[in-house]
Amino acid sequence: MAFARAIVAAYARYGQSPAGVLRLAQITPAQLHKPEGRITAAQMEVLSGAAMQELDDEGLGAFGRRLPWGSYGMLARASLSAPDLGLALKRWCRHHALITDDIALRVAVSGATATIAIEERRDLGAAREFCLVHVLRNIHGLACWYIDSRIPLQGARFPFDAPPHAAAYPLLFPGPLSFGAPQATSTGSGQAPSTGSGQAPSTGSGQAAIQFDARYLALPLRRDEKALGQMLKHALPLTVLQYRRDRLLVEQVRQALAADPARGHNATQLADLLNVSPRTLHRQLKEEGASLQRLKDEVRFAIAKDILNRTDKPIKQVATAAGFGNDKSFARAFRAWTGTTPAEFRNRS
Repeated sequence: MAFARAIVAAYARYGQSPAGVLRLAQITPAQLHKPEGRITAAQMEVLSGAAMQELDDEGLGAFGRRLPWGSYGMLARASLSAPDLGLALKRWCRHHALITDDIALRVAVSGATATIAIEERRDLGAAREFCLVHVLRNIHGLACWYIDSRIPLQGARFPFDAPPHAAAYPLLFPGPLSFGAPQATSTGSGQAPSTGSGQAPSTGSGQAAIQFDARYLALPLRRDEKALGQMLKHALPLTVLQYRRDRLLVEQVRQALAADPARGHNATQLADLLNVSPRTLHRQLKEEGASLQRLKDEVRFAIAKDILNRTDKPIKQVATAAGFGNDKSFARAFRAWTGTTPAEFRNRS
């Protein structure tokens, strides 16, 4: 309910009454001010969408100026032609600076981890928490939609102390969470900014951010203009609901198999390694048109071909390296893959 109160505060800023949208979302004044109050995802969708249109501000009072209705749709459309997710997100962050300079977003890659961070360029006041949460969930949800895939978070951090309603955060940011990272805000006035809480602001370089596997950035976008039009009619669920499909899963399975081809790698072992259930593993592989056995065969075949082409190792050693218990089972499998024996394949190469 704290997020509903943040939206109501936007109405106060513009001198308008929130009574209509609260009725629409079926939230009573008593519920609104209940310290431990909760709302459903559906109520949040109705409340947010109606408030953005009625106030003509998709920033819901968080920024120094209104973001007219359609602003975030414009950002999504401007990035839709990008060849991959990485470029789409970089475009989105760059274009976001055109509609407000109160914050700046940046996509960075360090090793195997991608980070989307928010730099606060002015004091966001009482709207700070809602703003940072709203923007990060917006870009994460859009990223998932672009590639039609769940993007599991490796972490999310926020530059303020854990709020009383911190238990709601795992619903929006599944994965490791941290609070209290310091944030230096530039006001351009030479004065220390207010935190909106009556306390002295923290100093440091901490920023609100989410982190995920950088390999998602290389995945191609799977949406077009028609899909965008349909999504924008019901965009708010992207900020709450999580995707089930994970398009990087097939590659993750391949890498796990290739890292230790001699291991049995049954579904339970792989599922534990990838932090999913065996049922989810099989379902998602099926959605991608793959199967565990087919991926095992692909990985073993690739390893065997590479060794046969590059080395003169005995067939028995090639079989062991490719994960086979003996050279006879390897020869049978290899003939099924290629129609030839390993030795004939090597001689032809």
